[in-house]
Amino acid sequence: MKNKFNIHDIDSAPEASSQRLANYKKQNGMIPNLFGVMAEAPGLLEGYQKLHQLFLDSSFNDEEKTVVWQSINVEHNCTYCVPAHTAIAHMMKVDPALTEALRNQQPLPTEKLQVLQETTLALVRKRGELSEAEVEKFYAAGYGQRQLLEIILGLSQKVMSNYVNHLAGTPSDEAFRKFAWQK
Repeated sequence: MKNKFNIHDIDSAPEASSQRLANYKKQNGMIPNLFGVMAEAPGLLEGYQKLHQLFLDSSFNDEEKTVVWQSINVEHNCTYCVPAHTAIAHMMKVDPALTEALRNQQPLPTEKLQVLQETTLALVRKRGELSEAEVEKFYAAGYGQRQLLEIILGLSQKVMSNYVNHLAGTPSDEAFRKFAWQK
């Protein structure tokens, strides 16, 4: 099944997706292969882009966003998203030591970030059914209900991209290849 998915460009994409691709290319100079694959289903592309922006606008700082994204990407074994989010973390000026710890499943530099990662992974692995102790540990680390719910926002975004990439075998974009990753 892998690699039988179209990777659309502005001209080949369904009409409802072509403008989104054009807008992204105008702002960023390229169209990620992920967006080219998602363009086949215009609602998926639109939903993913909106969720991405909503997560960017969340209460998490850039390090915390990176912890949520990369914890999920690594857990889901997404060989497209881990390199892409490594590049994004570099653009966001996140400490490369944090990025490498996430990529290599090593302890994180602060207890607060470690608890964020543990809570994110518990939400993924337990399908949202956290124990009272897990929730209390998250709150004791300095987070609140808003952040617990915002992890679910980030998880929703990552499920879309990780699963699409698994189905399509999406090839890494040239800009991300230097950050190639295998679990």
